[in-house]
Amino acid sequence: MAPPNKVGVMDTNPITMLDYAIAWENQTGLKDAFWLPGVGDHGGGPTRDMLEVQERWQQSPFFPQIQFTTAVDYLLNIKNSVRANGHSPLQGFNNLEETEQKTFPVWNDELYLEFHRGCYTTHADQKLHNRHSEGLLYQAELWASLTTILLDKTYPKAALENAWKKVLFNQFHDVLPGTSIPEVFTDANRDWQEAQKIGQDILDESLSAIASHITLPLSPHPDAIAIVIFNSLNWERSEVVACSVPAGNWEVYDLEGNKLPSQLSTDGQLLFLAQNIPSVGYHLFWLCPCRGENPFASTVQKSTSLDQGYILENEILRVVVNPKTGDLDSIFDKTHQKEILKDAGNKLQAFEDKGQYWDAWNINPNYAQHPLPPAQLKSIQYLEHGPLQWRVRIIRQLNQSEFCQDYVLHANSPILKIKTTVNWQETYVLVKAAFSLTVENDFVTYEIPCGTIQRPTRPQTPPEKAKWEVCALQWADLTDNSGEYGVSLLNDCKYGYDSQPNQLRLTLLRSPQWPDSGADIGTHQFTYAIYPHRGSWQAANTIRCGYELNIPLIVWLGEIKQDNKKLLPAASRLMNLGAENLILMAFKQSQDDANAWILRCYECQGEVAKLALDGIRWKTATPVNLLEQPTESISRIEPWKIVSFKLENP
Repeated sequence: MAPPNKVGVMDTNPITMLDYAIAWENQTGLKDAFWLPGVGDHGGGPTRDMLEVQERWQQSPFFPQIQFTTAVDYLLNIKNSVRANGHSPLQGFNNLEETEQKTFPVWNDELYLEFHRGCYTTHADQKLHNRHSEGLLYQAELWASLTTILLDKTYPKAALENAWKKVLFNQFHDVLPGTSIPEVFTDANRDWQEAQKIGQDILDESLSAIASHITLPLSPHPDAIAIVIFNSLNWERSEVVACSVPAGNWEVYDLEGNKLPSQLSTDGQLLFLAQNIPSVGYHLFWLCPCRGENPFASTVQKSTSLDQGYILENEILRVVVNPKTGDLDSIFDKTHQKEILKDAGNKLQAFEDKGQYWDAWNINPNYAQHPLPPAQLKSIQYLEHGPLQWRVRIIRQLNQSEFCQDYVLHANSPILKIKTTVNWQETYVLVKAAFSLTVENDFVTYEIPCGTIQRPTRPQTPPEKAKWEVCALQWADLTDNSGEYGVSLLNDCKYGYDSQPNQLRLTLLRSPQWPDSGADIGTHQFTYAIYPHRGSWQAANTIRCGYELNIPLIVWLGEIKQDNKKLLPAASRLMNLGAENLILMAFKQSQDDANAWILRCYECQGEVAKLALDGIRWKTATPVNLLEQPTESISRIEPWKIVSFKLENP
């Protein structure tokens, strides 16, 4: 058989294009072939081997010539060839020349995969490692860059590149989704640990270097120890922080010598409220020995009415834990006089999840029809009772597994954290944490990479009805139809959600048996949080809350050995982006210029933003693309846009 005389290689829907190619051959008798290069779900593009084959074909008279082209050009070529051979145009080809005048149908939605929903949850350890590694390396890169700029330290470029490559390699499509054989995860876990060690070492060295150059003001006590609080995010923050202190009694002072409220937790850490920590910056406090015991050394107080629930209460929220089930009976917003729970909150719901051929990949579509008995409360107790931290611990038994959860509420915080440790010993079980809410809407907003997406809670079309398990990054938000009040559900390593008009659920764990029969068996630690707020998620800065849960303030405690060559102030804001709707994604040394730095950020609320750099003074700030090549000037940053700038040394 004579070889095809031409092969079209194009970049669009292979099924549709292949249908056209077959129809063309049937009508014309031509032997042109249609080749879609790539390796299936390994990424879709041609490999180096395939391109080498194409190059060898070009040099041989016995193989067809290869032409790389676009979808429109390929189809126009089909149309013209058919006409040239005296045939009628194929259906759908008539308007190809008018593509600029005629609008093709547009799919204005996500490309939702209607299988593999279990990949959001299976092998939860991989999700935790990935989330932690990405945040850690972002911080290591950031502070290593600042240390190099401020203190002339050597930038650890090779080490950071090595760590990033290990993390990115483990984002391969059968590792991060949790669908590999057991041996793969043995290797993956080793790489996660190596990447995290590199990142942590670089971060520790960078923060110690900065701390050692801080000019120490007059301390309130001769034996005072410096505490430096570092903020890796690009906005000012205030949080309750915990520091491990030496034996003895201690108290905390600010730079002005004012004593700050503190609290000794049941695990021996000293808590205090670190206020107004600068954007991408730091602030020094003093840890001083005190006479007598810390007034809050013993914070556990017994309620006189435990039959009415265990209560956590600060200036903003009043939370009631059911003493018989461990569920949340009430989350009351005191500021806006609003109860947010319609029914039980943090209700653990377990279901049988089996019968899928692709076990690790898929959740049984009928799992909701197979509920398992509810979790049974084993114990409940106060661990702390203010003034800076309220903590109630509940332990529940679910089948063969034990859930230990701490409800944690901090002073001045509108967020209730649920710190969780699970001994997971299940087979073919799916478990979710459910929150039945008093707010209602037809849509829920979910965070996706560098953006958000709205998904319906009352699905109507088949594509909408297929989205009964969806993915998100750090949060999902249900705000009422009026936009006046909402609730966000945050997480630090989970990705599977589902919703109803007045309910949010987070998928915690599952237990498939193939291809890894031991998937997820063992201990898991993670945190999720509930955030009631006035107004929309944009007005409530939900996205910032998600980042703060995942990248908390860093506490540096130790002896500062003064280096008088370069002195830094006791508190400093090193970088600010100006607009509240910009999120810093990366700050690193330029790939090709050791005297330049790359700043990457994105707009996070669907509004126009204007970058106004503050902190370190730069000579120039040139817009660049992801290859760090100069691009056109940017007067404003469009909604959801990712932008990069090349900054020259100050």
